Amino acid sequence: HGQYAPEIPVESVPDFFRLPTGVNFGEVPAVAVNSQGHIFAFSRSNPTGGGPAYGIHAAQLFEFGPSGDFIREHGRGLYAWAFAHGLRIDVNDDIWTVDKGSNMVIRMNPEGRMVWVFGRKAESSSESARPIERQNPPAPPQDGRFREPTDIAFDSQGNIYIADGYINSRVAKYDMNGDWVLSWGEPGTGPGQLRTPHSIAIDSDDNVYVGDRSNARIQVFDTNGNFQRMFSVATPIAPGSKAVNGSTPADLANVSSNGAPNSLCIPPDSNILYVGESTFPGRIIKA
Repeated sequence: HGQYAPEIPVESVPDFFRLPTGVNFGEVPAVAVNSQGHIFAFSRSNPTGGGPAYGIHAAQLFEFGPSGDFIREHGRGLYAWAFAHGLRIDVNDDIWTVDKGSNMVIRMNPEGRMVWVFGRKAESSSESARPIERQNPPAPPQDGRFREPTDIAFDSQGNIYIADGYINSRVAKYDMNGDWVLSWGEPGTGPGQLRTPHSIAIDSDDNVYVGDRSNARIQVFDTNGNFQRMFSVATPIAPGSKAVNGSTPADLANVSSNGAPNSLCIPPDSNILYVGESTFPGRIIKA
């Protein structure tokens, strides 16, 4: 049991984003803002509206102005997009997307032209073009290949860190030129081990924060993958809270059932960490 955290005051603006007529958001797993205040939303939606119930492509990237006016869609029908997951804007306003379905990471320039590609998905003509089989333990990871990656971050030197993700349970590091450097992490519950590294963020001192979601903790590493520390943001849940999906825990004051980090954000020039909690209770926690 612990203390209730003070509530952060927020103002909700209804209908802020003005999509074109007939266009809708699906699930939106990631949003990002560039230096001009433009807002990007990576949506699990399908521009054609067709396809099978299972395995349908669900990835669209929308750009909006600072007031929510629609500007354009980037990468419509892009080969590397199948199931939207991660989105970040770097210091040069380049746009980076992480696709869990295709196992690919894309870098676009600010105009939306594809510049770099990391990873590769199974070819549609191959018998391996099917969902990845979950093995326990999983097959060993490969350099430069991902299995259901989730997020991406950058250090002060321009190095790139990819959370890889649902199966490989590791962090992959590339240098500023896009060349592979190393990876760290493996499935498990011990220090330095990961279970669904779902998000990643780096502070101004180049500490690497990894949202270890299924272990309900945040682990901190240096840029070479050396474990530094770990902590939890679990706090008691407000009385009366109800789960949207699944059952609601009987004891909301018991912090063991919450605090799983779904997303991490460290604003520029700040060492404040914002943690988006997983489905229940689904809070934003400031740490």
